[in-house]
Amino acid sequence: MAVWAIGDLQGCYDATQRLLEKLRFDPAQDRLWFCGDLVNRGGQSLETLRLVHSLREQSVVVLGNHDLSLLAIGERTPDEQRKVNQDLQRVVLADDARVLLDWLRGQKLVHVDRSLGWMMIHAGLAPQWTSALAERYAQEVEQQLHGNGYRKLFRNMYGDKPNWSSGLAGYDRARAIINVLTRMRYCTPRGRMAIEEKGAPGTQAQGLYPWYEVPGRAARDLKIVCGHWSTLGLMIGHGVHAIDTGAVWGGKLTALQLDTDDVRLVQVAGRDVPGGDPREKD
Repeated sequence: MAVWAIGDLQGCYDATQRLLEKLRFDPAQDRLWFCGDLVNRGGQSLETLRLVHSLREQSVVVLGNHDLSLLAIGERTPDEQRKVNQDLQRVVLADDARVLLDWLRGQKLVHVDRSLGWMMIHAGLAPQWTSALAERYAQEVEQQLHGNGYRKLFRNMYGDKPNWSSGLAGYDRARAIINVLTRMRYCTPRGRMAIEEKGAPGTQAQGLYPWYEVPGRAARDLKIVCGHWSTLGLMIGHGVHAIDTGAVWGGKLTALQLDTDDVRLVQVAGRDVPGGDPREKD
């Protein structure tokens, strides 16, 4: 048996299939952790979502910002849905859209396995958050996602503000939690997020730090695996394993084995991008 965490798929079905073949994935024994952003931009989002859904008994998924956007689009009118990009249109207008979207909405924002010693998130953690706090705050939003109020949550989750504070309430609190867990890259030591900063470390404004190396950040008792930050690339340090290696931009799709003390990585080529890497850093 092996447990593999896999970086952002972003609708790259062919690359996902190549990776599963290279892993010699055995659904009878192996388990997969998907770091979020299953969809968007790769041109095969519907096929990718169907594949991960078919592996739901062998997998855990955390939601990324693109997944949440898809879920919000799924609640719009058909006329509004036809205005989004074709890759997501194919999902929300598919015959099995309701099955896929209801399943996706039931996924987590944080996944923890203390027996393995790992936590999976899509993007980042606020400097003040321990592993236990991150799990607790994620569960607050998950209750809304999984309950009857999810449509109101989708209408109120967009926006870059406010920054996280434990005193927040209502949709401001939910939005801040979502932004940290699905959009975080840089922040100040006090936790002010800089969502507009999307480049690799060294390109950010003065006073900002990658979320995983902010001075004075809380101690965390679990190793963390995450995706989201393709311009960061593969990064292992500070107890964090960042594995979004830009498959959708012509980079690689990466899997990291979690049930071993060694760092074991398996990679395959990502999507073929004619003319080179046109990466948009979000």
